[in-house]
Amino acid sequence: MVKKYKPTISYKLREIPIKQIKVWKEAQARKLDRENISELAKSIKNEGLLNPPLVQKEKKNTFLLMSGQRRLAAMKRLGAKKIPVHVLTKQTSYDLENAKAASVVENIHRNDMNHKEIADSCKFLTEQMGKSAAAKSMGMSVVTLNKYLGFAGVPDRLRTLVPHQISRDEMTKLYLTVPNIKNAEKIVERISKLESGLRKRYLQVLSQSPKSSHQKLLKRAKNMRIKQNISIKLSKTNARKIASQSNKKDLTPDELAGKIIIDYLKRKRR
Repeated sequence: MVKKYKPTISYKLREIPIKQIKVWKEAQARKLDRENISELAKSIKNEGLLNPPLVQKEKKNTFLLMSGQRRLAAMKRLGAKKIPVHVLTKQTSYDLENAKAASVVENIHRNDMNHKEIADSCKFLTEQMGKSAAAKSMGMSVVTLNKYLGFAGVPDRLRTLVPHQISRDEMTKLYLTVPNIKNAEKIVERISKLESGLRKRYLQVLSQSPKSSHQKLLKRAKNMRIKQNISIKLSKTNARKIASQSNKKDLTPDELAGKIIIDYLKRKRR
């Protein structure tokens, strides 16, 4: 059983040989920006290593890196043989999977993390800690966490409905709006027979008004159909005005009416 991530830690400052520090393979696969490492190395050379990496003892003469992969890389670039580190005490040490989780939490807020790296971190922490704990440790809401997770955050019970009832993307959007599994299943049952365009519009209006009834949502979705040809019935007075203005502008009445509507919509967008 995986233990819960422990946010409160204690450690001791030590200096150890760099070759004794082990970087777990998922972190090794992380691409480090060479230019940033070079800049960091220059800063460490001029000012010293102000914030030592965090490690924990794995076995004799071997330490697992918890955080500070960029600092470690910069020290290696400087040719250092030893490095000062914060070594976790036995009371706050982790098993391997929780060590990885703690490492991810340590690195999650660094400025150069891209969307995919954050999404991968969200997925890893969710698997280790559950959604609530993962979201809390990363300083985000469960809703935001689910957005990063995408389809990976959809429960297995709902995944079984893909793709024979709704598509992967549709299920992802639905679960973000309706995170209750039973309610989501009911909605899938209601919309699975709709044509794809109407289903897409239904999910759109659902995200805007998740508490509305099915009938109201369906009606709004149907009303969202784009109609490029719209007929307008004018009074005799307005028809005469359109005819008069269209003659002056060398346009047909239909062309002038279309221009008036387009100009109006442009003004509304401002």
